[in-house]
Amino acid sequence: MRGRMLAMLLKEFRQLASDWPIVLILLWGFFGAVYLSGHAGAVDLNNYPVVVLDLSHSNESRELVSRLRAPYFKIVRMVHSDREVVDTLDAARASLAVIIPPSFAHDVQENRGRFQVISDGTQAQMATLAAAYIAQIAGQYGIELLERRLGPGLEQLASLPQVDARVRIEYNPSINSAWFTSLFELFNMITMTSLLLTAAALVREKEHGTLEQLLVSPLRPAELFAAKIIPTVVVVLLLSPLSLYAVVHEVHGTPLRGSILLFYAVTCLYVFSIASLGLTLAVIARNLPQAMMLMFLTLWPMLFLSGAMSPPESMQPWMQYLSLVSPMRYYIDLGFQVLFKGNGLSYVWHDILGILVLGSGLFAFAVWRFRRLL
Repeated sequence: MRGRMLAMLLKEFRQLASDWPIVLILLWGFFGAVYLSGHAGAVDLNNYPVVVLDLSHSNESRELVSRLRAPYFKIVRMVHSDREVVDTLDAARASLAVIIPPSFAHDVQENRGRFQVISDGTQAQMATLAAAYIAQIAGQYGIELLERRLGPGLEQLASLPQVDARVRIEYNPSINSAWFTSLFELFNMITMTSLLLTAAALVREKEHGTLEQLLVSPLRPAELFAAKIIPTVVVVLLLSPLSLYAVVHEVHGTPLRGSILLFYAVTCLYVFSIASLGLTLAVIARNLPQAMMLMFLTLWPMLFLSGAMSPPESMQPWMQYLSLVSPMRYYIDLGFQVLFKGNGLSYVWHDILGILVLGSGLFAFAVWRFRRLL
């Protein structure tokens, strides 16, 4: 058995090394895509383009405009009419418009100063974040105006009832979204690689007509499938640590607080689970394009149900139960807990159990389905 497996493994590694499109996809996925995700995929508010229509031209309005500064906002244009505001927003030269009325200075003196904010809601998340920052700036400006007006009677303000809300951010105090997006993209690449390599390896045998030769060899179906999975595990364990340290940790500065050994021990089980799913799809598919379509049909629901987009607790009850049959949910939860939070085995054992049970079931189903087709 050892000689048969070794010969099959050498064949798989030679085929993988000679397939340059797959090699380029692997290098791009683990390095290029992970790098870009931390920059292009970040959701931080940075130099958000603003157009300003100041009809007041007063000290109060100029002070308000001066607060719309980097790193959150960038004033790209000062205009003089409503028509220019509309044209600037329609041309996508700005994503936010601040309109200060002529009576702003007088209204401020009368304790009812107001200004208008028009936001481009095409990118809803960024528009909501920008509106929250504008509200915070306006609130802080109002407090400072009140303090100036009270002057020596500032103790009257201090004697008013107040609620002091202090937010403490754990694990990501600077709220750097690149930490999350780069790490999540690495998990996503591990998943896609495990699906792609195993499915492509088996479908390639079908397309080249060599599957029949393997069937008459001494290899059993389980041994054949193991020979398809092991190269995927080796490739992931070689490329993902390089990506984790060189890109996620060094470039994006994501802290690695937990046990790397525990994470990659579970990664072996996870790659085995996803590779077994890839083999199942390859057994059903007749050619590589069909296998790719089945991969994306399977991958996207797994991604949306994994808890990365929104916590499972916020999903519909039937979706929460459906997510339990996805290995990706357990792996992403484990990855963030171990690498991001530094949690140990006592916190993630249920995730490991879920990956192990699903992986064993998927592998057994792939072997059973393959034998049935024979």
